[in-house]
Amino acid sequence: MSIQNFDDLLQQAQLQAQPQRLLLVFANAELPDDASPAQRANFMRGEGGALVPHMCVDKLPQEIASFKRLLDESAEHSPNWCMVFVAALSGAKGTPPTSQAADPHLQRMVEMIRAGMLASLLPFDRQGLAVQLG
Repeated sequence: MSIQNFDDLLQQAQLQAQPQRLLLVFANAELPDDASPAQRANFMRGEGGALVPHMCVDKLPQEIASFKRLLDESAEHSPNWCMVFVAALSGAKGTPPTSQAADPHLQRMVEMIRAGMLASLLPFDRQGLAVQLG
């Protein structure tokens, strides 16, 4: 099954042989201070900009329930995000990874997003649709 939207991802995570912990990094699009006039014009039309991580969280798939619920919850902490990047951390022997075990992986994701190394992450827009970058 291909992942077309966030709810597909939730379903796939729950079907894995070992319990999963989902790692989520919410990013905003921002315009650099040294942007050209053309870049500024594009940004005002909703195009371009740099993706900047603003919030990260780890959750078990069953703690999320649906993209709608994630969207509602994220509005309390990071209301202006434009994309959420997701990765999964697999457990072992029927036990999911702890939040503490997820922390270094979340930090690595933040670093990857800042560096533009996005190939191993699953990005979703605010509608929960998978996004193809690049």
